[in-house]
Amino acid sequence: MKADVLLGLQWGDEGKGKVVDVLTPQYDVIARFQGGPNAGHTLEFNGIKHVLHTIPSGIFRPDAINIIGNGVVIDPGIFKKEVDSLKARGVDVHKNLIISERAHLILPTHRLIDAASEASKGKNKIGSTLKGIGPTYMDKTGRNGLRIGDIDSPDFKEKYLALVNKHAQLLKFHQYEYNLQELEPTWFEGIELLKTFQRTNTEYLLNQYLAQGKTVLAEGAQGSLLDIEFGSYPFVTSSNTLCSGACIGLGLPPSKIGNVYGIVKAYSTRVGSGPFPTELLNETGELLRKAGNEFGSTTGRPRRCGWLDLPSLRYTIMLSGVTEIIMTKADVLNVIDTIKICTHYKHKGKTIDYVPYDVADNTVEPVYVEMKSWKKDLTKLSNIEDIPLELNNYIKFIEKELKIPITFVSVGPDRTQILNRTSVLQAG
Repeated sequence: MKADVLLGLQWGDEGKGKVVDVLTPQYDVIARFQGGPNAGHTLEFNGIKHVLHTIPSGIFRPDAINIIGNGVVIDPGIFKKEVDSLKARGVDVHKNLIISERAHLILPTHRLIDAASEASKGKNKIGSTLKGIGPTYMDKTGRNGLRIGDIDSPDFKEKYLALVNKHAQLLKFHQYEYNLQELEPTWFEGIELLKTFQRTNTEYLLNQYLAQGKTVLAEGAQGSLLDIEFGSYPFVTSSNTLCSGACIGLGLPPSKIGNVYGIVKAYSTRVGSGPFPTELLNETGELLRKAGNEFGSTTGRPRRCGWLDLPSLRYTIMLSGVTEIIMTKADVLNVIDTIKICTHYKHKGKTIDYVPYDVADNTVEPVYVEMKSWKKDLTKLSNIEDIPLELNNYIKFIEKELKIPITFVSVGPDRTQILNRTSVLQAG
């Protein structure tokens, strides 16, 4: 067997959590491979909204095994809140959640360093979620970090204090005032909770599952355009958000990767700073924000909104070898009369269809085509055959441009509000 991978192809918030929840019945194992509590995967069913930050989105399916991989960073305090919330809703989290011993821990001082660093940047701030993600990955690559496997060590407290003392020097440099004693009790409560979960070398476990014929879905966090290597640097996250990140963050060889699902919002959004060529700084952008409830599920910050950007999608599709696309939030665009799609950029006097190195310098101008909107409520639809002609034209135009089939279209936030296009694609 091979593991399938699910990725967001834009700047995040594409609806990965919902799609994982919908696809989970087809899989035995759901595995998170990167990121941390800066992720906010929103699932909605039975009229209730659920937001997951660290735990894989298959946790609501009682028969699915959920794995937090080695590439994830975990804040014990936030993890505890997430577990408590799930338990309050009747979810037996201990039954089907396994955590990699190699996953790194986010310390309270990581969050303080994150806040101090962001504050020092002034108007040049990255737009961090202030969850301590970046400083934790810095300690990981700097070979200073603490891992889940360390919590059983008899000298864990000494290791913790040694790292905290290193962080104190950095906080002193930033002249950042803080009270660590206010943050530590919740953190150590989370450590005790983590001790009650199954923790193991999940890289062995996942490869054994594949050898046994179990189906595995690797769940990404953040969007592909936030990848540390290929995203809009420096306005990126601190991990590998592409398909290759699933190999690094789960311990899977490239030969064990199967289908790659790319999640695409029917328009574009971005939280925080950084380039956004198709951003709408007008009434249309505000209309999309309100209609799509575009506010960060982790930070609550309003998302920047804009038109669909095909050059950036061509880029992320190429980098991850995407085999099929799942489109979300098609229902939101019914508030617009005329929809635009960016097909190319104008860059240094040329029309190009790729993402240049210096896009961060705002040197690109989007080239658009216009299409009629459907102006119809899609949320009650249950059959792909019933979608408006204008939406069908929109989908087919994107498929033709990207040369990738769109296999599902989401028409609402609930897990039931998603339409399967397989029959349409098979019919040609």
